[in-house]
Amino acid sequence: MFEDDSRYHDLPDRVFVTPDGREIVYKARRFVPPGATLPTFTHVRVQPAERLDHLTARALGDPTHFWRICDAADALRPSEIDLTPGALVRVPRPQGKGS
Repeated sequence: MFEDDSRYHDLPDRVFVTPDGREIVYKARRFVPPGATLPTFTHVRVQPAERLDHLTARALGDPTHFWRICDAADALRPSEIDLTPGALVRVPRPQGKGS
């Protein structure tokens, strides 16, 4: 259901049974370790008009891995990352597939 490098790929499936007996399959909750515990890969300086997906593509080679930067910054939303031109953004080292 999820790509091999998705943050949800390795999460186990859970099943919720409704009162009428219908089964609803869902992914277990993802618990993110504190950002400070994620090892730093590099720091990237934000370019003018740069979006988080652009910065992530530049730093990690894949724009869909923006969530790794959010995890490292303890940010629940991408909008919480400071993308002011010239700001320095910490990029964590990828921790295995989907982590």
